[in-house]
Parts: sequence; structure tokens; C-alpha cells
Amino acid sequence: MSAEAADREAATSSRPCTPPQTCWFEFLLEESLLEKHLRKPCPDPAPVQLIVQFLEQASKPSVNEQNQVQPPPDNKRNRILKLLALKVAAHLKWDLDILEKSLSVPVLNMLLNELLCISKVPPGTKHIDMDLATLPPTTAMAILLYNRWAVRTIVQSSFPVKQAKPGPPQLSVMNHMQQEKELTENILKVLKEQASDSILVLEAALKLNKDLYVHTMRTLDLLAMEPGMVNGETESFTAGLKIKTEEMQCQVCYDLGAAYFQQGSTSSAVYENAREKFFRTKELIAEIGSLSLHCTIDEKRLAGYCQACDVLVPSSDSTSQQLTPYSQVHICLRSGNYQEVIKIFIEDNLTFSLPVQFRQSVLRELFQKAQQGHEALDEICFKVCACNTVRDILEGRTISVQFNQLFLRPNKEKIDFLLEVCSRSITLEKPSESLKGNMAAFLKNVCLGLEDLQYVFMISSHELFITLLKDEERKLLVDQMRKRSPRVNLCIKPVTSFYDIPASASVNIGQLEHQLILSVDPWRIRQILIELHGMTSERQFWTVSNKWEVPSVYSGVILGIKDNLTRDLVYILMAKGLHCSIVKDFSHAKQLFAACLELVTEFSPKLRQVMLNEMLLLDIHTHEAGTGQSGERPPSDLISRVRGYLEMRLPDIPLRQVIAEECVAFMLNWRENEYLTLQVPAFLLQSNPYVKLGQLLAATIKELPGPKESRRTAKDLWEVVVQICSVSSQHKRGNDGRVSLIKQRESTLGIMYRSELLSFIKKLREPLVLTIILSLFVKLHNVREDIVNDITAEHISIWPSSIPNLQSVDFEAVAITVKELVRYALSINPNNYSWLIIQADIYFATNQYSAALHYYLQAGAVCSDFFNKAVPPDVYTDQVIKRMIKCCSLLNCHTQVAILCQFLREIDYKTAFKSLQEQNSHDAMDSYYDYIWDVTILEYLTYLHHKRGETDKRQIAIKAIGQTELNASNPEEVLQLAAQRRKKKFLQAMAKLYF
Repeated sequence: MSAEAADREAATSSRPCTPPQTCWFEFLLEESLLEKHLRKPCPDPAPVQLIVQFLEQASKPSVNEQNQVQPPPDNKRNRILKLLALKVAAHLKWDLDILEKSLSVPVLNMLLNELLCISKVPPGTKHIDMDLATLPPTTAMAILLYNRWAVRTIVQSSFPVKQAKPGPPQLSVMNHMQQEKELTENILKVLKEQASDSILVLEAALKLNKDLYVHTMRTLDLLAMEPGMVNGETESFTAGLKIKTEEMQCQVCYDLGAAYFQQGSTSSAVYENAREKFFRTKELIAEIGSLSLHCTIDEKRLAGYCQACDVLVPSSDSTSQQLTPYSQVHICLRSGNYQEVIKIFIEDNLTFSLPVQFRQSVLRELFQKAQQGHEALDEICFKVCACNTVRDILEGRTISVQFNQLFLRPNKEKIDFLLEVCSRSITLEKPSESLKGNMAAFLKNVCLGLEDLQYVFMISSHELFITLLKDEERKLLVDQMRKRSPRVNLCIKPVTSFYDIPASASVNIGQLEHQLILSVDPWRIRQILIELHGMTSERQFWTVSNKWEVPSVYSGVILGIKDNLTRDLVYILMAKGLHCSIVKDFSHAKQLFAACLELVTEFSPKLRQVMLNEMLLLDIHTHEAGTGQSGERPPSDLISRVRGYLEMRLPDIPLRQVIAEECVAFMLNWRENEYLTLQVPAFLLQSNPYVKLGQLLAATIKELPGPKESRRTAKDLWEVVVQICSVSSQHKRGNDGRVSLIKQRESTLGIMYRSELLSFIKKLREPLVLTIILSLFVKLHNVREDIVNDITAEHISIWPSSIPNLQSVDFEAVAITVKELVRYALSINPNNYSWLIIQADIYFATNQYSAALHYYLQAGAVCSDFFNKAVPPDVYTDQVIKRMIKCCSLLNCHTQVAILCQFLREIDYKTAFKSLQEQNSHDAMDSYYDYIWDVTILEYLTYLHHKRGETDKRQIAIKAIGQTELNASNPEEVLQLAAQRRKKKFLQAMAKLYF
């Protein structure tokens, strides 16, 4: 060993484990810890900062002995720094969106040039002269990345940039900023000169019909090796990260479209090319899906580009009827045909095709022209504003300030036009209830805001007003307007002292209404309402607070009560009782419901039954939140009332679905399976989907102990859930005759929707019921043909192993449901080992290996008193152990892999020996040797360390072999005890590491 090498080894051995903050990049460089750093959840420094620092260090000029500045030397250190920068970019999957957002133009230019260099693109060669089809895939992809960045940078440079506020002047900072600005301008100048070549390169890429590959951290490492060690792997057509042809073309089309659109300002014919590329991008996104891993397109921006192209380049053979509304409005504004704009807006009030923001922007443009002296536009502004206001109220938004300002001085023409817009914006043949209600409320508010009764009668006598409002509502409104006193002119009224003004009736009413909102005492609420009705008979006091909400199935019955006082009292008592129940104030809720029940018993059997149902639901919630949490069974009369509700067959009684849902969940939670299985009336199974679901669950649980052939109910339950998770596809035949898929909806053939099923399951707490449901969804998840790693669950064998029509099942929704159900189940009981195994399998299947190990270890810990007892073999099965082995292997914890190989029923020596051969291990290595009890593995370790010349580690392995309790001559009980003790210590050490 040379003196220089000895000095370097001594310095390495004495280096602290934690790097100083000032030389972290040196630490990453010398210790090869880059990959470990990037795997951290929030690495500091961030990946993009690493790229900047690596390239800055690599590009530092050197100074010779004569103090002359020289270019950066091409030495090993600088080459490694550049390689590390490329590896960080590979970790970010060469996502230009991320790189452009965080790196300056000079840094990104340097990075991509290094990529071209390492991808064997000859320097000085024009990319347009290279045939992409004949190049290796990684080389072609490097050229595409560079030219995509080139055109994107040119486009980005054309956008206005908001200047940052300068901080305190610092000479060094200002010099650096000026240098970077000059460098950026020089690079942009070169890129613009080569823009035509870059566009031609990208156009040529669209003709490729093969998948490309981009460099990964592994392929970059291979390229850095000696030429003889690579064996041509990086030249193969499967090296690197695969980029599908469609993904590549989608990105290229989008970037070309943006480039053509930017050039269109000088040549309008280029907009046609932009339009073609953007619409091709939309087609490709529809093919590959918006969730592509390697193709990230801003779809909102793409939609904006497409709309702009539609306006700027309308098809030459299209008529005005074929133009989009955007194009029509744009053409009308340019030609000054404002009446046509108003016509388009009125028609759009029926279709809602134009975004509200676009309509508002048109109004703003007209306002600006009117303020510049175009007085003739004042009337147009009011008409456009009226059209926008009607659109707003139809969609349930508030009236704009502009409309109120323009309508301060109404006249006959304005009211006529407003009524015309309202009439043409709603179809009276089949209007929805929400549209009718919004339009009626708007017309009433307009009337109430008018002082001149003549204008009021113009509106109230209009056909639309008569159609939308009932006779009683119209008469009441007209009477209110007639009785209303004219406004007082405060300018000529003498000012009186504040204390001389007596309290008016409206003040007293306001105070009582405030008390009404705050009170939860039924007797006090009744007294306040009697006082209020004594003061005025024109108010509906159930509308005082918008927080008072009564289910729509009840409100129609309550608001049909003829006596105003009784109607207000019933509505308010029920609304307050429901609110108290939601916030778990059960005592006040019971008082309010009891008072309401007593009141309605006198005159309405229908409302009496409604209140009895609500009080049943309240009692269920009270028990579940109280003694039920400690496991105390509910009283028998509560169970009888639940049965009575489920069997109720009273006609015309408004029912809330949630009560049936809670009742069935209540019966399942308290194991009333006998009733659900045998005693439920047949009509209930047909009419109530929750009862049907509960009956199937209860029967499935009852059949569990029997043979598999007798589990017919399990098959019925399986078919019900599969139907719920199915989707129905809608198709459309295009102009070319091809049938294309538009969208998939939840199938309406199931007994309920998936969201309703999930809501019902989250009301269950019985472990066996939750386990059955979980195993069903896990089995449904595993049925997919493309599943690589199955999820395991208890009782999974009771379900069918196939589905006749796989395409009909929404497996993405099934996967989401499994995750939500496991999360909910663990919130009920975080120590259920079978649920923990399911959670671990989910993380394993989604490549989250550290989290998977956490839950595998937790499952073993909860059933073995933190590993002080042996983990049952039905918990740590061979499959679970093999998955733990794979997790450790992929986390580069190779010594842990070897130890876990001993846990298998038949020790996997091949995997153990292969893992021990790995020298780049991220675990504690020789400190784990005390946990190995298999002498064969310890003997192999001794041989391996001897072969490598690792004397210290060999001695540790020999010491482990020499322990007397591992002597092969010992009785079997002694050997098993030694193995069990080492298992316990190893699993406890692993738990401390991953918990």
C-alpha cells in the first residue's frame, strides 16, 4: 500500500459518522451515500439543491502556479461530481417541470449537456443530422430531452416575468446575479438560433414507433465503470427507465404546440400547426390516461390553448353554427356586433357551456370601453350584466354588485329586458325544482327592491312570475308592497337625540329571535314563539337561522301544518334536537324530541311516528356513545324497538334511510345474528337493502364453521358486493363511425352505491363482521389478472375464486375501499394481528417496504407480548417471512435477510448466502451475528470473511459459532431454546428500528 493510500485510509477510519454542514457534498461524494440521502422523506439539502452544488463544484475554475485562472480540470473528482448531479436528476425521473421550476437556465443547460455527453452524443454534431431511429434508446431520449427543454425555454422566455423586489445591495450578490443574467441571455440567443433545428428534431421524434429509455441511477453507475466491466448492458434496448411511445409523443406534441403557438404572433398560419399538436395531445392523454407516471401535462393549460386555437383558427369550412361559443363571441366583439353577444349569452343560460369567468371577462372589457367614452355601450353593459346575473342566480350564486349598481334607477326598458332574459333562460315544460326556486326567489327579491308599484305590477303580472309562484305567494307579495310605507328622506328630517327614540317593534323582534336561536329549553322556545306571533303574523320564524336543518323527507310534512305557530314550533324543536344529537348533546336532544312528540301526538299520527323513529335513533346513539363502549349489552327493550322499526309497515310514513342503516348495524354489532338470519320478514329483504346486507352477513358468519360446500350465503354476499362495485360504461358513436368510451359510472343494478356500503361498514364495530367484510374485499382485490402480490386475510377461502366479467368491476375503487376499510378497522382495534397483516400486505404490494416491515413486526408484537413469547406460526407464515425478507433485501439490509432466512420452516441457504455476499449493506452487519443460530450460516460467514481478508469480522463469526448452546450435540430442546432466544432478541431489535 502506498503512503498516500495509507493516509487516505487513516483519514477515512477516523471520520465522524455525521458530516459537517459545510462539506456535505464532499461527504456524499466520498462515502457514496447519495442514494440513502435521496430516500429520506424530506432530504436536506433537497435534490435540486444537490444538482446546483454538484455542478458548481465541478465547474469551479482552477488557478495554476502563476495565479492564472484555468478552465475546470477534467479530473476524477469533477467527473464524479457531474455523475452525481446526473444521478440526482435520474432520481427525479428527468421531470422537466420539476427541473425547470427549481434550476436556472445555465445550470439546467450544463446538466443536459452532461447528459448528452454521457449518452455518447458526439460533441459538435447537429442533432438534426442524427437518425433517432438508429440510435440507442437512451441516446435518442437524451437528444429529445435537450431539444424539448430548448423549445420550452424559448417559450417561457417570451412570457412577462414579475421582477423580484431587490433586497439590501450587496456587491457580491449583484455581481453573481448580473453574471447569471448575461449567461442566460447568451444561452437563450443560441437556443433561438437553433430553434428551427430543435423543432425538426421533435417532429422527427413523432415518427418513431418504438419505446425509449432514459438513464436511471443504475445505468449511470454502469457507465461510470471501466469499459470492460459494463458488458454492453447500457447499450441494450431495455436499459434504463422505460418511456412508452405514446407518453413520449404526448410530451413532444404539447411542447411543439406551445412553440408553434408562441411563433403564431408573427405568422398566423403557424396557429394551425399549434392547433393540430394540441388536439393530438388531448387524444394521447385520453389513450394513456391522465395518471401516467412519466407524462405530466397541465390539462387546464392545455384546455386553454385549445380554446385559444379554436378562436384564432376557426375551420375554414365551418359556418357560424359550427363555431364554438368562444369563437362566436370573439368574432362578434371584434366586429362590434354586441347584440349577437347578448343573444349567445341568453342561449348559454340554458346550456351553461361558457365558464362564468369568461362571461365576466367580456363584461369587464365592455365596461372598460364604456369608461373610455363609448356612451352607447352603457345599455349593452346593463344587458350583458343582466344575462350574467340570471346565469348566477340559476346556479345558486349571489347577485353581483355591478347589477345592483346598474339597477339603481330602473325603467320600463330595463325591466322588460330583464323579464325577457328570465323567460328565455328557463324551460317551463320541464324545469328542475332548484332552477324554479332560484328564479322565483330572484323575481321576488327584485320586486321587494322596487319602490314604484307600477314596476312591481309589471313583474307580478308577467307569465313567468305567475307560473313560478303560487297564488298565495303572489297575493302576499303584492299586499306587502301596497302596505309598505314610502322611504323617508333623511336629509330633511330634523335630527333627534338618540335617547329620545323609543325602542321599535323590530328591535324587540330581533332580541327575541336572538334568544330563540340560543335557547335549547323546549318550554322557553314555545314562549318566545308565542310572543313573536303576537307581535307579527307575517313572519315565518322557522327561517330565522340557516343552521336549522330538517331532512327533506320531513320538511314537506311539517311545512304543511296550517297553524303558523305550531308549524314553527315543530320545525324548530326537531331542527334543534337533530343538531344536539349531531354534537352528542344527547340530554338536550331527548328533551327537545320529547316535547315535539307530545306536541304532534295531538294532531298528526304521521309526525308522531316520525318522532318515535328519531327517538329510537337517538337512544341507539346514546347507548353506543355511553355504556356500549365498555361492552355492556343494550337493554332488551331497545333491541325490541329496533326489531319493531325494521318490521314496521305503516304506509305514507316518511323514513330516513340512515335510521334503517343504524338499526341493522346495531343488530350486527350486538350479535343479533339469529334474528337477522331466521326472523326477518321476507318483505324487508326486498324493500330495505341494509336489511338484505345484514341478513347475508349474519348468515355467512353462521355458516363459517360448516364445510365449504354448505356456504351458499357467502356466494350470495359475494355476488351482491361485486354488483355494488361494478361500473356501467357509456359509449358514443363518432362521426367516423367508431364507437368510443365516454365515461364509466357506478352501476345502478346493485342494491346500493359503493359510498353507501362504505358508510354502512364504518358503523360496524364487531370484529368478526369486520373481518368477514375485509376478507371479501381483499379476495375481490386479488381476483384481478394483473395482481403481482396477493393480500392475505382470514377466511379468504370462503369466497369464489373468479368473476365471470372482470371488466365490469371497478378495481381501482375496490383497492381504495380495501385501504379505507383497513384504516377504519385498525382505528377500532389497532391490536388485531390479522388486520395488521392486511395493512402490511397493502404496503408491500405498493412497494412501501419500510412501512410494510413496520406492520409485519407490529402484527407479531401484539400476539407475542412484544416477542417475549413465540409468535404463532399462523401469524408468521412462510409467506409473511418471505415478504419480510424481500423488504429487507430491497432496503439493502442484507444481514437481516440472512437472519430471517432461518425463520422459514426450511432454511433458505441460497438466499442467505447470496445476501451475505453483498458488501453494500445498510444494516449493522456483524453486530447482528449474535442473532444467528444456524451453524451452517455462521461457518459460511467465517469462510467469507477469511476470503475477503476481514480478520475482525471473521473473529466475531468464530465467537458466535463457539457458543456452547449452539453445539450440534446438544439435546433438541436446548437447540430450540437457543433459537427462540435469538429470535426474540432479533425481532425486538427490528421493532425498535422500524417502530
